Amino acid sequence: MIRVAHFSDLHYAGATLSEVHRCFSFAVATAIARGVDCAVISGDSTDHALELHTPAVQALARRLQQLAAHCPVLLLQGTYSHEPPGTLDLFRLLSTRHPIHVADRIEQVALMRAGEWLASGGWRFDSLPEEAGVVFSCLPSVNKADVAAAIDAANAAEAVGEAIASLLRGWGVVNRRARLAGLPTVAVSHGTVLGCFTEHGVPMAGLDHEFTTSSLFSAEVSAFMLGHIHKHQVWRDGTRLVAYPGSIGRLHYGEEGDKGFLLWSVDANGAGLEFVPTPARRMVHIDFDAKPDMEVVRIAAAQAQGAYVRVRWCFPEEESGTVDRAAIVAELAGAAEVKLEGRVVPVVRSRAGGISREHSLPEKVRRWAEATGVDGGGLLARLERMEAAEVEQIVAEIARGESGAIVPEHGSQECPVDDALATAELPR
Repeated sequence: MIRVAHFSDLHYAGATLSEVHRCFSFAVATAIARGVDCAVISGDSTDHALELHTPAVQALARRLQQLAAHCPVLLLQGTYSHEPPGTLDLFRLLSTRHPIHVADRIEQVALMRAGEWLASGGWRFDSLPEEAGVVFSCLPSVNKADVAAAIDAANAAEAVGEAIASLLRGWGVVNRRARLAGLPTVAVSHGTVLGCFTEHGVPMAGLDHEFTTSSLFSAEVSAFMLGHIHKHQVWRDGTRLVAYPGSIGRLHYGEEGDKGFLLWSVDANGAGLEFVPTPARRMVHIDFDAKPDMEVVRIAAAQAQGAYVRVRWCFPEEESGTVDRAAIVAELAGAAEVKLEGRVVPVVRSRAGGISREHSLPEKVRRWAEATGVDGGGLLARLERMEAAEVEQIVAEIARGESGAIVPEHGSQECPVDDALATAELPR
């Protein structure tokens, strides 16, 4: 049996350094104290391309060196936008007691009984290496753009899934042999399982994901260690397990569940695991369907001491200046961070459907009156008067205050639509 510490999605960067370094430092110290035999990081050690002199690179290198001083380490290539190709090469050069193997191609790797890594020449071993202690099957993040460029782009997602399923079945041949020989078998990859859940509780549906649970179990390994999804979750087939540890720290508002890493126990017959939470930061979410209720904010402030707080609300466009942001921040003064997100609900003005298709002005007015629920009879009568009479005659009638004038006193019975016209938009 071998005990493996499985970390994933560290996302070291300047903006994330405080959170991820605290959590990863705790995880490394815990794994060493628990006496693990090997460590695996299943992708996205960094959050984006980093320059060598940055504190994030130095902090990550120190933790990897600390880990490799205790046991062999396997680093898997993650998402290319987070770990541009070549990012992990630097860590091959760290001078440590145990070797660090960077898996940046499709391969099988044996952890030898002497503690060294031995990689296959191709995508799998033709025969099991003598003195192998554990067999790892490594599938780095798949670049779908390369697949799309090589084949019909419309079928790229389907082609990726089919190719991966075929690869995993091919590994299954070697892994069955290894298990029969009494060797623990592990697969490591970075991608999305159909039907898994994101850290925000959203199920990953669709046809563009790399894995299905059936394809993963076809690799015939005792333990399949995954990265990329930030929420811890597990699938079982008897004693064989597939699992994401989730991200090492809490990087976004709205993430569900604890953050942590996995301690695996793996042998030829199956695997077991333990989820170990890390001291990830607390995040508090205060959401309102309307303007913020300051009494609710005051009550929540007691729970938000030292936490990262997000306050969300929505309000009509005409009330956009009525939210006292400074008062909200003052109430939450004990929080580590306060993020305010106000969503403006725009005023929606409905137009008279079909009005542009009418040819005459009276018909346009009738269409507008129907759409706005206004009695347009008085307005149409005055429109006819305007079309039939001379301008001088209309002006004279208005000046004399005659009952037939086009514009009688506001609100009188002569023009029942005057009140509506005072607030409505005229048709165009």
